[in-house]
Amino acid sequence: MRGAILATLGASLSLDDVKEAAGGRLVSGRPGVSVTGVSIDSRSVAAGELFVAIVGPRFDGHDFVAAAARQGAVAALVHRDVEAPADVALVRVADTTRALADLARHVRRTAAVPVACITGSTGKTTTKDMTASLLASRGPVLKTEGNLNNQYGLPLTLVRLAPEHWSAVLELGMSAPGELRGLSAIAEPDIAVITNVGPAHLEFFPSVDAIAEAKAEILEGLRPGGVAVLNAEDPRVRRIGERSGREVLWFGRDRRHDVSAENWRGSIAGMRFDLRLGGQTVDVALPLAGPHYAMSFLAAAAVAHRLGIEAEAIAEAASRIVAAPHRGQVVQCDQGVTILDDCYNANPDAVEAAVVALGLAVGRRRVAFLGDMLELGDQGPRLHRESGEGLAGRVDAVVGVGPLSQSLLEGARARGMAEGALHHFPDSTAAAGVVAELAEAGDAILVKGSRGMRMERIVEALLARFGRAETR
Repeated sequence: MRGAILATLGASLSLDDVKEAAGGRLVSGRPGVSVTGVSIDSRSVAAGELFVAIVGPRFDGHDFVAAAARQGAVAALVHRDVEAPADVALVRVADTTRALADLARHVRRTAAVPVACITGSTGKTTTKDMTASLLASRGPVLKTEGNLNNQYGLPLTLVRLAPEHWSAVLELGMSAPGELRGLSAIAEPDIAVITNVGPAHLEFFPSVDAIAEAKAEILEGLRPGGVAVLNAEDPRVRRIGERSGREVLWFGRDRRHDVSAENWRGSIAGMRFDLRLGGQTVDVALPLAGPHYAMSFLAAAAVAHRLGIEAEAIAEAASRIVAAPHRGQVVQCDQGVTILDDCYNANPDAVEAAVVALGLAVGRRRVAFLGDMLELGDQGPRLHRESGEGLAGRVDAVVGVGPLSQSLLEGARARGMAEGALHHFPDSTAAAGVVAELAEAGDAILVKGSRGMRMERIVEALLARFGRAETR
């Protein structure tokens, strides 16, 4: 099957372990083998691994079992008859996707380490990375890599749990009701985090309230004694926590919350604040731009403190946190230009947070390259217009990229932004071709848009124009 997804097991599993965990039976091949990894991609199977014949929308893994065997697979999970070499153990299960989940749950239970799961409309990847960084002050941490946060990626991450891991931090994504319920049931978190709820993926949901209901599903898989770490500043998340019946650790910027921050100060280069948790207060220097990163950090600090990391160690680890590529990276260029590279993805709340961060560049001309926000369904034009209305008086020039950004520019125009400050291009390639005309020495420049808009082309063009001085 296509889709290069594989995982090396933290410890080898016997075929009996696989059969028991997946609820399968051996139908052919050698019974005494052990597997050292799991793959759902016949092209990337390595010697000694288990191939799981997933049936996807475009490919049926059962058609690739023989190819996986030629790559070195010693066993395969199947749910229909297939041809395979005699020395490849075939384990028949009722459904291979469910069997992969069951195998991952078996590894998770056997490993017996604390697991934190994180979801939210924005900030979940950043919060996951921050949490892993704080927990790494104690020892090795397993964390979700890339976008492996779905029904295939989560199990393939969990089976990598190794004896040296003392904890795991997993990102859970969703695009439909019921998905988080299933993922949480696999991961069985000890801690479940909801960063926020907003208008992301509205193409798949009738309302933001429906998104909140789906996000709440993460709490259903909490183990006995588990805790929810929730954003006290988000009204929908508050309602989730108040009706959950679970123990809740609230995070927010007000001192009445369990984990909070006071005395905020900062610039586009980073922030400083007093972290309050567990009756202690420590000074934190966070080298990331924007209050939304401080909120992600508060969630991460709540998880770390719950798992026994001292406040001083949390503060020390904070100073070493760096932004992931294209996720709020601050790039210092020649000629005094600063780029806020936040082009990995976008939705209305994330754009607002990025504009706030751009506003920390005081006393400079501020330019926003904003690509279309996708997956908003029929509410897309309205939400783009509202985002545009919020730009007036906060940025000096707006460059809209993509058809929906026409509505964004209309909103900015309606709120009084001058026509000469508004520019539109059909795609990021076109916009990248004129950065020399739109950006000036000394500018602070935000680049943001949905993944499909390929806004990194604009970042590359800006770097070619001004040169890189320093990256934070």
